[in-house]
Parts: sequence; C-alpha cells; structure tokens
Amino acid sequence: MSFAQTFKALSDPARREILTHLKEGRMAAGDIASQFDMTAATISYHLKILKQADLISETKEKNYIYYELNTSVLEELMVWIADLKGDN
Repeated sequence: MSFAQTFKALSDPARREILTHLKEGRMAAGDIASQFDMTAATISYHLKILKQADLISETKEKNYIYYELNTSVLEELMVWIADLKGDN
C-alpha cells in the first residue's frame, strides 16, 4: 500500500461516497452505479482508483462483479495518523 495512492483515492468526493455505500456490505458494480448520476465509464474509473489503492476488492461471480471495502488499509492509515498525532 502506498499512502500517496490512498490519499489520492480519498481526495475525490465521489470515491468517498462509494466507500460509504460499501460500508453497508458488498455491492455489484451496477448497484454502485445506480447511486450516482455518472456514466458507467466514470464509475468504472473511480472503482479502478479505489482498487489500485487497495481500499476495495472485487470478486467476479458469473456475469457480475462485486466490490467490498478493504478495511485493513483504512486501519493502517488510522494507526499512522494516531502515531503522527502522538499521545501527548
């Protein structure tokens, strides 16, 4: 994981909203797209950026691709921020 990729992925409001939707559980790409007023290609681009940052993972089942949140990267980021803040 690269913090640069993570911060780039989190910098976009649409990608943060995708993560919020995935907090409820895994979703098919079409279900994610239906939550936005964007083209399928734009949603696909955002999903690609989130995948590259390891913030989400994908599973292919038959004709569908499902996405789910990868909380381990977020946990690493939170630990880093907590360490940066310090206990003092």
